[in-house]
Amino acid sequence: LFAFSIVPTVGFARDVYVNNQIGDDRATGRYEQPRFGGEGPVSSLGRALSIANRGDRIVMADTGVPYREGVTLQAGRNSGEPDRPFVIEGNGATLDGSEPVPPDAWEFWRGEVFRFQPRRFSHQQLFLDDRPLARRTLDANGGLPDLQPLEWCYIGRHIYFRPEPDRLPGSYELTHASLPVGIGFYEVHDVVVNGLTVQGFQLDGVNAHDSAFQIVLDDLVCRGNGRAGISVGGASRVTIRNCLVGNNGAAQVRTEGYSRTRIIDSNLLDNTAPAVVRDGGSVNIVPPADPANGGAP
Repeated sequence: LFAFSIVPTVGFARDVYVNNQIGDDRATGRYEQPRFGGEGPVSSLGRALSIANRGDRIVMADTGVPYREGVTLQAGRNSGEPDRPFVIEGNGATLDGSEPVPPDAWEFWRGEVFRFQPRRFSHQQLFLDDRPLARRTLDANGGLPDLQPLEWCYIGRHIYFRPEPDRLPGSYELTHASLPVGIGFYEVHDVVVNGLTVQGFQLDGVNAHDSAFQIVLDDLVCRGNGRAGISVGGASRVTIRNCLVGNNGAAQVRTEGYSRTRIIDSNLLDNTAPAVVRDGGSVNIVPPADPANGGAP
């Protein structure tokens, strides 16, 4: 007779490396630098998520070139445990959802102003050299404001832009929001994302759609997204910590449903939209510590 003992095996967490300059999505992602035999970093965050397992850490290289993609974390493989979260470590990299404005897409409007119609209508952003341009709101009558050079406005499905004197829009490296969401969460738990700039997405930079529990967003810059820098919905539970959120279209942080959001030591700029827009959900804001007050808020 033989006695069999069935013992559950627990996989050890591993690092998956991503580099959008020297990586290859056919590689294993096990090493930071390319090696023979298909070893080395992958080139996209999406590929890293597809090969990562529960509790793994994805390590992105900041190459100075934005990662132009949007990703969704979903289900068990992209989750962690309380003592071993699933981690995306950005190391200062940028995730960018914008695409170039074709130079011939611009049409003259009037005065010094030009316009073009993007493919996606509901929310938009305009960038110069991968940084958000100054956006103007509608005037008191709901019309086009008096744009100054390098300012823009979005009215009636068109982006209106005023270039500098003696220049045309096509002479600039202009991009506009294209991909819908930078990082989405759905039915995942125990995830940490840190050290990443998320910009240029047509809806939200980060969106915890529903049933995303114990999500920590740490040291993120969420800027220049069409609707919100960070959106938390459904029954999600999200902590926003040490983040800078600004220059987003309708809200810096947006909540809805039965979500719970905790904001700690973060800077929410209300320069282009309200700091927090609630359409449901609860928000607990812990202000940054004040060194002049002994470190108290």
